[in-house]
Amino acid sequence: MRKLRTAGVVALAMTALLTVPQPAGAAPSTADGFASVTALGLTGTTGGAAGPTVTVSTAADLARYAGANTPYTIMVAGRISVGGMVTVVANKSILGVGSTAEITGGGLQLGTTTRPGTNVIIRNLRFSGASDDSISVTNKAHHVWIDHNEFLPAYDGSLDIKRQSTYVTVSWNRFSGTDKTMLLGHSDTFTSDVGYLRVSYHHNLFDGSNQRHPRVRFGEPVHVYNNYYRDIGLYGIASTENAGVVAEGNFFENVAYPCYSTGGYAESNPGRLVQRDNAFRNSGTCEAGGTVAEPRTYYGYTLDPATSVPSLVTAGAGVGRI
Repeated sequence: MRKLRTAGVVALAMTALLTVPQPAGAAPSTADGFASVTALGLTGTTGGAAGPTVTVSTAADLARYAGANTPYTIMVAGRISVGGMVTVVANKSILGVGSTAEITGGGLQLGTTTRPGTNVIIRNLRFSGASDDSISVTNKAHHVWIDHNEFLPAYDGSLDIKRQSTYVTVSWNRFSGTDKTMLLGHSDTFTSDVGYLRVSYHHNLFDGSNQRHPRVRFGEPVHVYNNYYRDIGLYGIASTENAGVVAEGNFFENVAYPCYSTGGYAESNPGRLVQRDNAFRNSGTCEAGGTVAEPRTYYGYTLDPATSVPSLVTAGAGVGRI
């Protein structure tokens, strides 16, 4: 059963979740990267801050508030088993309570063709055993912040961003043993994605995952920085279909193919990739070429030295660390 919290309890809960001391170098408690950019009528990503806070512990209540046409901060308590995809529409924060909040059996879909998933924050949740994707950012969703979550294997993708979605930041997440980890761009033929798909990926841990970290079509610039790639199966980053990726300050450990770009990947045509200040341990080389628009023309950021990334990301990524 849902519980509507009093104002005083809400304030204490939000303070505990968002302002506890963070590890050195950890992500801030407000959105950064592309999710912080003023564009498309928004001055950054605030989620459900304008509305009330509710705590949910059932799939029915999660779906009810995530699909409401008014802002909500939704606190997820404990493990919720869902069937299929739960639709999340505009102006929502979905935040896990403590270190045990989990969505299993299904996932979250941000937006529909008529109700976009704009201005959404998802933090501090574990996703496991999704019957499709764990999170799908789709249908022109924009200003989305996905931060400090943990992704376990799903039937399809762990985190897909597609269909003209843009201004998204994916930060401080842990992907453990995932296969199709992060797709950016719907397909080789969905050229409507050109001009969208501006995404920042930073301080994520890819641990024993297989591919798509991310796999990119059409988007530019896509900023992939200060991520830790450890024991990767197929490859790290793929830039295809004339996408423009800046990969910097990442640490690749036991990754035979850190980057694909100028030769394309699988059935996809080549993309562009600028690589700089990355570190490689027992790994191949990063295939790079072409020029890419600079992320700094959109937002400011501080790049951690690649050699410090393993310790920073291992200590700071995942649930229960914000």
